[in-house]
Amino acid sequence: MANQTVFRSKKLLFIRTLIVLVLIVGVWPALSVSAQASNLALNKPVTCSSIENAGFPCASAVDGNAGTRWSSAHGVDPQWIYVDLGQSYTISQVILRWEPAYATAFQIQTSANASTWTTIYSTTTGTGGTQTLNVSGSGRYVRMYGTARATIYGYSLWEFEVYGSGGGPTNTPSPTNTPSGNPNRALNRPVTCSSIENAGFPCASGVDGNLGTRWASAYSASPQWIYVDLGQTYTIGQVILRWEAAYATAFQIQTSANASTWTTIYSTTTGTGGTQTLNVSGSGRYIRMYATVRALPYGYSLWEFEVYSTGGPTPTPTRTNTPQGPTNTPTRTNTPTPTRTNTPVSGSIMLSYNKPATASTAQNNANCSGCTPDKAVDMLNYTRWASDTWDDSQWIYVDLGATATVTRVVLSWEAAYGRSYNIQVSPNATSWTTIYSTTTGDGGTDDITGLNGSGRYVRMQGVLRGTGWGWSLWAFDIYGTGGAPNPTPTTVPSPTPHGPYTNLIWSDEFNGTSLDAVNWNIETGGTGNGNGELQYYTNGQNISFAGGSMIITARQENPANYQCWYGTCTYTSSRITTASKREFTYGRIEARIQIPYGQGIWPAFWMLGNNIGTVGWPNCGEIDIMENIGREPNIVHGTVHGPGYSGAAGLGGPYTLPSSNYHDAYHVYAVEWEGNVFRWYMDNVLYFTLTRSTVEARGQWVFDHPNFILLNVAVGGAWPGSPDGTTTFPQQMKVDYVRVYQ
Repeated sequence: MANQTVFRSKKLLFIRTLIVLVLIVGVWPALSVSAQASNLALNKPVTCSSIENAGFPCASAVDGNAGTRWSSAHGVDPQWIYVDLGQSYTISQVILRWEPAYATAFQIQTSANASTWTTIYSTTTGTGGTQTLNVSGSGRYVRMYGTARATIYGYSLWEFEVYGSGGGPTNTPSPTNTPSGNPNRALNRPVTCSSIENAGFPCASGVDGNLGTRWASAYSASPQWIYVDLGQTYTIGQVILRWEAAYATAFQIQTSANASTWTTIYSTTTGTGGTQTLNVSGSGRYIRMYATVRALPYGYSLWEFEVYSTGGPTPTPTRTNTPQGPTNTPTRTNTPTPTRTNTPVSGSIMLSYNKPATASTAQNNANCSGCTPDKAVDMLNYTRWASDTWDDSQWIYVDLGATATVTRVVLSWEAAYGRSYNIQVSPNATSWTTIYSTTTGDGGTDDITGLNGSGRYVRMQGVLRGTGWGWSLWAFDIYGTGGAPNPTPTTVPSPTPHGPYTNLIWSDEFNGTSLDAVNWNIETGGTGNGNGELQYYTNGQNISFAGGSMIITARQENPANYQCWYGTCTYTSSRITTASKREFTYGRIEARIQIPYGQGIWPAFWMLGNNIGTVGWPNCGEIDIMENIGREPNIVHGTVHGPGYSGAAGLGGPYTLPSSNYHDAYHVYAVEWEGNVFRWYMDNVLYFTLTRSTVEARGQWVFDHPNFILLNVAVGGAWPGSPDGTTTFPQQMKVDYVRVYQ
């Protein structure tokens, strides 16, 4: 499972719990503050180098709450946190209230611009606890810059307090020179963005009027964007961008009537960061900041995206001579990917198999080798087309060989999906007629039925991407009558044998009545694990044994007032690992599992590098042998994550079950891991191969050291989404065995 994973000893968790209890009951060390009247950092905008997960945001270090804290990523130096005091002050004292993950070496620094820093205190013998530091310096920004950790984890502060004199308390800045005194039209309006760094930095934080919260995009990807729906058309006179440190040097401000076609009303290649007040002239219902060049190696981040008009709403012109829409509106459902055969369905057959395909651009490079348009029509679940340009105007079309009547289109999206797109037909690949359109695509599988269009060519025309990447399809399947279809394969690929992996070196057959503590650890907690997960992992209460299987049960319950990162937990489940007990380098690792199902359910069988405590994630490496998200009951994924290819940019592929769903029966999921290649199998069918050279084109190969095994069932999270009214509980993952061959 992607994203940072928390590994804490029971002893340390106990210590932290005691500290929280002590603080909550009021035993807080007395302030040793000289002349200063108040904590200048309290509830001011704050920026940090990283967070452990969404439960420990930067803002928790300046919220005045003794029970909340900022915590950085694990195992990485340096890490830092700085606060914007709003104006320059003379700083006389800084108080650091450390959680047990403290710094032995750190500096306190000041700055006028959050770029050039002056050190006003330095130590290599930090003690942790509460450190009251008498200092002398001045600046608007004050930073704690940690360079050496006292533990194998990260850095964590209950509170970061700053005291001084001069200036005066600065209230939340209000827009200056706003046209005609009009309000911020973007405030708390619906907002959409290309991506988020994690659940702690959602799109909505860019328009909530709170300078302590922010939107942050995914790292290392351009372009990225954020747009707001003003609800009606306005004439725009000013846009204010309040950047976090991760700003854009090149970006555009754009307007649109429909969130599809955009007009640029401001453009720069010399963005300065900070607060940029832009006087503009344009009109539209939707306003977008479209960033193309980053100032830092991270992503883009805005404290606030404010929009001001020069008057009230602009009347919307009456549309005349509007073409009549289709009488039979096509339906689009997130149904499982259909069985890909040429079996007639109500008179329709697959028309697109191995037909000529053309695309606006295609990747055939280090980013995605051989991701050409023909891969979208080859009926192979592990090949795909990917655009080589990351913009909204990409497309792919198929030549059906002769005129056909198109009744159904199935789009199987890779992570780079389309939020808004059209399905079009043409007799000549020049003049196109739209037979389906959506602005609410959400990835996965789009099964579009009820179509009625005629043409030799069928096109997916992109309008708006759902991510900061480009466009990518595992499959572009077209059904109907006519055309010149090719015969489609009707047999499942032959099973691939184990090859050299016949020496069983370890297994757990789960034939007992309890978990074998020689092999397994039970992890507990409700941190969200960096993914925004909703479950609390209990201490074995959700593990049982029956019929020769170990069973992990996810339940909608909270029998012991468990607390999660979002408050009182709603769900319970279990996660077990072999860390420090059974660790392996190379081999074939497999398990026979019957997975659960349902929206928001996320079972996984995976591995992590045993050096996670020292180098952190993703530098330790992660091997996902099997992941499934409940809304895709017939698709599993095999993936690796490492530096430069983590999270949504992980490297791997899916396998779609030719018939039925995975939760209907047990299946064997396996990976063969060697020094220069990974091979993923489902029931001994090889479905994806990843070479070391492909990995190293994206980042460092970090898979030459021992890894441990994990099994868990998560509930909710950024990838699967939350359970809904269709989800039933309890849900069970049944594991017959786990085996390792070398």
